[in-house]
Parts: sequence; C-alpha cells; structure tokens
Amino acid sequence: MEIGIIGYSLSGKTTVFNTLTGQHARAEGFHASGKKANIGRIQVPDERLDALSGIFKPQKTTPAEINFVDLAGITESGGKSGFTSEELGWMRTVDAFTYVVRAFEDQAVQHPLGRINPTSDIQSLDEELALADLLVIEKRLSRLEKEGEKSSPEFELLTRCRSCLEEGIVLREASLDQDDVRQIVNFQFLSLKPRLVMVNTGEENIELDPVLAGRFSGSIAFCAKLEQEISELAPEEQAEFLEAMGIAEPARDKFIRASYKLLSLISFFTVISDEVRAWTVEQGTEMVAAAGKIHTDMERGFIRAEVVAFEDFIVDPDMHRMKEQGKLRLEGKHYPVTDGDIVQIRFNV
Repeated sequence: MEIGIIGYSLSGKTTVFNTLTGQHARAEGFHASGKKANIGRIQVPDERLDALSGIFKPQKTTPAEINFVDLAGITESGGKSGFTSEELGWMRTVDAFTYVVRAFEDQAVQHPLGRINPTSDIQSLDEELALADLLVIEKRLSRLEKEGEKSSPEFELLTRCRSCLEEGIVLREASLDQDDVRQIVNFQFLSLKPRLVMVNTGEENIELDPVLAGRFSGSIAFCAKLEQEISELAPEEQAEFLEAMGIAEPARDKFIRASYKLLSLISFFTVISDEVRAWTVEQGTEMVAAAGKIHTDMERGFIRAEVVAFEDFIVDPDMHRMKEQGKLRLEGKHYPVTDGDIVQIRFNV
C-alpha cells in the first residue's frame, strides 16, 4: 500500500512524514535542493504475526508495510500554486492520499494563504485534484470526439465525470457504481482515490472538531510537533509521556488503523519455508488474486488453497490436528480471503 502525503506549506506535513516513518527529512529541503518527494515506509504491527512467529520460529518474520510519498507543500507566496506535472505523476501511482491540514496558530509561521481554516484547506486540496482530473478528461473527450466516438459508453461516462467535477463534486463522492469505476480505473483519477484527513492541532487542544469530523469521514486529530517528540523517545518512555499528555495512542497506530479502515484492507498470513509473513489485500479479494500478491506463478498455476483461521489455529497450533478437526479447509479460486486467514497455496506451472 502506498499513500501520498499532501498539504499546504507550513501545515506540518513533513513532520507527519517523519513521525510515521522515523526519518528526519527537512521540510525546507524541498525548495532549497529541488527535491521532489520524500520516500519512506513503516511496518504494520500485528500481534497475530508475532504469535505465529513465536510458534514457528522462522528465520525471517515479515510484516505488512505502508509506503509513503511526501510531496512539497503547496504555497502561493513562493511563486508556486498547485502541483507540478512531475508531482502529479507521483500522485497518480499512490493508493490513497493523506491530507495534512493546519489547525494551530503561530504568528511566527504564517499559513501561505493567511488563514487557519482546516475545512477550507480540505476543500482547496480537493479542488486541486479535481482540476487535474478535469484536464485529463477534457483531453480524452477531445480525442474521442475527433475519432467519432461521441456515442460510445466511455464518452458518456467521462462526460458524467466532467459534469460532477464542474459542479464541485469530487469523483470519490460522485454517483459511480463499481462498473463505472472499473471502466475509468486506468485514468488514475486523483479525486477518485480515498482520502484520510490529519488535522494538525496545537498542544493545548488535541481534539477533532466534531463538525469537521462529521463532514469529512476518515479524519484524525493530532499534534505533529508533539508526536514527533514522542516518536524519538525510547519505547519504555513513550507510554509514560503519552499518559502524561492524555494521548490514548501514538499517531502512527491511529493512522494505521484509520488507513486500513479507509481502504477496507485486511491481512492474511503465510508460512513458507523459513518465513512467516503478513500480506495486505482489500476485503473481498478472491483467493487466486491473493495468491498473485505472493507470486505471479501462484496465481497463474493456482490449484487450491489450504486455509485455517488464526483464531482456530492459535487455540491448538498444530496443522495436523486442525485438519483432523475440519478447521483446515480446502478453498478454490473464488474464495474471498478473510482477515486472519493462514494460507498455503497449492499451484503448478
């Protein structure tokens, strides 16, 4: 899974990136060095994976990962408005966006638009993505028209998408069914991608505005400066600091949970040779497609899968007894993978 972090300059966007990834990227380094993006990743903690590793004692334990692309902040004062074509190229490859919006006052560090209004920032970022999508749609519609395809289903669908964007409705909120989405997926429309909002508050009030939370689902309140300080503490000191500040959990844990919920993601596990590994797929993914996540040969030559639920296995961690009890099942290509499945793929190529 790859997530793009975007927002206005001085919103704390790169501080969020550093907090999540443990890196020490400098926000001012973007414009000074001409750097286009910070790249990082985090491993997704999973107690189930730890338990399986303790049982099988493999040479290698591999958790699921989230990759991040942190792009330069949008600023008008610096002569830059919106995203460059290169930045848009980065953005088209990600699975979802995290909008970092500012809710704290700091006279020494002014918002580039001279305002502190998270709702307006969210709407403006949506407009930036919508504008980029409109340019793609206009170009494609023009080509279809020249080719005499004005009556084609593609022309009709893209015309509907254009109307939504012109009315201020981003594509993720448009009335598009699954078949519509499948038809336009190759365009990599930015406003169709899921969006998680991180509201960067001040230290004095780390709470999410209930109005904003109700309007923008998938919103998280946090204090980037404080969270970065916490992330740099030794693990044994972090819990004490969080308790003292009245923070229920670190931003990283909150972010991971919210991301999985936003993208409808689940995890399944494999025990192959000397490696226990967690894999991430979208809820409802069929077994043959999940096999392809492990290796393309497994998808191409799929025969069947042996599956046992983690909840069953952990009670009596022995695969032979799982089979005797009927809890180790044989599943075919179209079985929808369930969160916590322990899977072994049988294939032939």
